[in-house]
Amino acid sequence: MTGPETPGNRSRGKGRFPGLRGRRLLLLPSIMPDRYRSESPLSATWRPAVRERAVLVGLADGLEEDSLAELAALARAAGAEPVGRLIQSRSTPDPATFVGKGKVAQIHDLVHTTGADAIILDDELSPGQLRNLEERLRVKVLDRTALILDIFALHARSGEGKLQVELAQLNYLLPRLRGWGEAMSRLGGGIGTRGPGETKLEVDRQHIRRRITKLRRDIAGLSKSRRVKRARREQSGIPQVALAGYTNAGKSTLMNALTDAQALVADQPFATLDPKTRRLALPNGRKATLSDTVGFVRKLPHDLVEAFKSTLEEVARADLILHVADATAPDLDAQMGAVREVLGEIGAAEIPEVLALNKWDLLDEIHRARVLRRHTEGVPASALTGEGVEMVAERVAEALPRPPIEIHLLVPFDRSEVVPRLYRTGQVVTTDGRPEGTWVVARVPEAELPALAEFMVAAHPRRGSPLAEESR
Repeated sequence: MTGPETPGNRSRGKGRFPGLRGRRLLLLPSIMPDRYRSESPLSATWRPAVRERAVLVGLADGLEEDSLAELAALARAAGAEPVGRLIQSRSTPDPATFVGKGKVAQIHDLVHTTGADAIILDDELSPGQLRNLEERLRVKVLDRTALILDIFALHARSGEGKLQVELAQLNYLLPRLRGWGEAMSRLGGGIGTRGPGETKLEVDRQHIRRRITKLRRDIAGLSKSRRVKRARREQSGIPQVALAGYTNAGKSTLMNALTDAQALVADQPFATLDPKTRRLALPNGRKATLSDTVGFVRKLPHDLVEAFKSTLEEVARADLILHVADATAPDLDAQMGAVREVLGEIGAAEIPEVLALNKWDLLDEIHRARVLRRHTEGVPASALTGEGVEMVAERVAEALPRPPIEIHLLVPFDRSEVVPRLYRTGQVVTTDGRPEGTWVVARVPEAELPALAEFMVAAHPRRGSPLAEESR
């Protein structure tokens, strides 16, 4: 979030888009104000050095003020300090000002009483609604989409992540550009269209469209490298598990507990944007990869989902989704529904799922029983204390799809590397020691057959062996 307009930051805005009337230029890193610099190498990675005062506004249909708690957390993550909250009880927004006229007057009074710098609304507003509110309230007005995009801009670290965020910001900004009226108009220039020429506003739009085209081209180039890496993992036959969940549910903490990934953990929304993939050793000896990517949230901006499509493909191409839910959340069902809605949007709705009910250590016995009654399929766990993490790994091992082809092998003792490979790339059903080597029954992907062909034999286990007992 940015502060009030000053001569310093005003000159930055005029450098590239002078038709913005002093509006904040979301997600353009090259013109981001100095206040976004870190206070320290770690802590200020997550927040600006100076906090703005903001009034939070939302609509509710019979809900209480707690419905703005999530918006307050998002505002703090973006660098604002909520100083007031207002909720109007109505089912549909006012088409002109989002809230009714009486509520606009209340917001005006609260802004001047608290000395707020900005107003943040808990929904996406149309360009007209934003313009009308700014003209009536005379302070900066941000909607939920702009706020989420701002947080993503602060937290993006990789080159691809920064490009994806900027693309989403510019797609959001394009229909909301406003010029300075006829004083900057240059429309016309010809018979029947005589006038001052093209507007500066249109020049800004053309510049943004060219930038959007270039960003899409650059992101497409970077996604090729991701596809190559993913193709290698798929060819190896190693199953892929994707972490998914509501933001701040503890996905990174659980990934650290399962894989010792040392992923960065922070108690705030959208701390993790850039995807991570680590090897996961399962209790049955099988190996898998575990990928962590961006968390989801209610009303996740569609432009953001589209911009991060190449990153979210890690989830859509997984063999299994490990859904991490915050068991302490009062709106647990709504959060899980929001996650599954986004999974459906990216084409991952049909992928098998294991539900981990995280932060179990923070619940008392009464609340634990209540959560388990509603979600009998869930696995209680605490990624922080380690409670239940082994059970999560066991449930993942059970739920992973079995490799399609069953084979029988006799592996000589001097080829001891073959059996570990079977555990790594497939599923070992059983083993039996023999004088000439190790008899193995395993299920493997088709890609593994050429490398194992020399050890494959007919399925005739010796009498008295565990295999023979099974075959009776």
